[in-house]
Amino acid sequence: MPTATNAQIEQIFREHYGRAVAVLTRSFGSIDAAEEAVQDAFSTALERWPATGLPPSPAGWIITTARNRAIDRARREASRADRHLAATLLDTPDVESQEHAVRDDHLRLIFTCCHPALATSAQIALTLRLLGGLTTAEIARAFLVPEATMAQRIVRAKGKIRDAGIPYRIPPEDQLPLRLRAVRATLYLIFNEGHSASETSQLIRTELCDEAIRLARLLALLMPDDAESWGLLALLLLIDARRASRVGADGCLVILSEQDRSLWDRVKIAEGQTIVRECLEANQPGPYQIQAAINAVHSDALFTGAIDWPQILVLYNQLITFEPTPVVALNRAVAVAEVEGPGAALILVDELQLGEYRMFHAIRADLLRRLDRRSEAVAAYEAAIALTKTDAERAFLQRRAAEVK
Repeated sequence: MPTATNAQIEQIFREHYGRAVAVLTRSFGSIDAAEEAVQDAFSTALERWPATGLPPSPAGWIITTARNRAIDRARREASRADRHLAATLLDTPDVESQEHAVRDDHLRLIFTCCHPALATSAQIALTLRLLGGLTTAEIARAFLVPEATMAQRIVRAKGKIRDAGIPYRIPPEDQLPLRLRAVRATLYLIFNEGHSASETSQLIRTELCDEAIRLARLLALLMPDDAESWGLLALLLLIDARRASRVGADGCLVILSEQDRSLWDRVKIAEGQTIVRECLEANQPGPYQIQAAINAVHSDALFTGAIDWPQILVLYNQLITFEPTPVVALNRAVAVAEVEGPGAALILVDELQLGEYRMFHAIRADLLRRLDRRSEAVAAYEAAIALTKTDAERAFLQRRAAEVK
């Protein structure tokens, strides 16, 4: 029997942690109990699988083992409440027989984590931890805050859910709008961590991209009249359509302008563009719809051979009215560089306070390179390299820095 490596088990953890926690939260009625049980199960997997090999259904094994461990633990406890928990779990049908009944568990857990009683930043961080299986360090990097700060935020959020008795369910229809903004932001951040991983050697974490798209589709189906939810789905599809072209054969990042467009996923592009057109007809503009429209223009280059940068700049001008943030301003500057030149863009970039953001330095380096300010470009590339965690992106930046030295 083939053995399982620690790397394989870690990958399974990444792919199935969120689903296991969601399924067991429904059974246990407690996020903390579910997390503890799933972590116990993965510890057991690390002990057994290297010798026994992977089971036929690793996700089912983890969930079933976690449930059984929770039953054993509850039986050992003396309190009536714990004995009641054990009895409840024994009456719960086996996980494998519930496969078709649990597909919305992730979505239920997201809405639980995004309760209005929690601060928006806590809602998003907690959901990334529970649903995406991201480490505290990865979430902290996504929020540009220290790891200790993020750890405290997650602990407080879980405590508030427990102490307030926040139910594990999709809220009634009249309460949905209160949570949709945080839910969408959560899915977007999960996708971004998959699209450009912050703490792993690989650039793309496909399981996170796929999970974010799956949940975005469920959300859009749940809220069929919410144009922003559909806009989010379109945005993720159009970005993910370029997945296969983003890393070259040498393992180096390939930027958009240099990608092999024949590798772009035409099916995802077609679906994303169709959704964008339907959103335009709904005439309820929002930031996700505008970002989707920007990426729809980029995807038009698959057919026209050229990117319509003036149209993209118009869309960024609309986006910044919805989200006047430094990151949006930085991305807008990229369009300004194509329309008005790198000098005009650099003036805008130098006004931004994003010194801890790797893309700030990477974009600034590219503008300086195009202006033939070589020594400044090298320094900016080196600043970006110092903040970069993925091998593919680091290799790209090092190559560009070597070209201008």
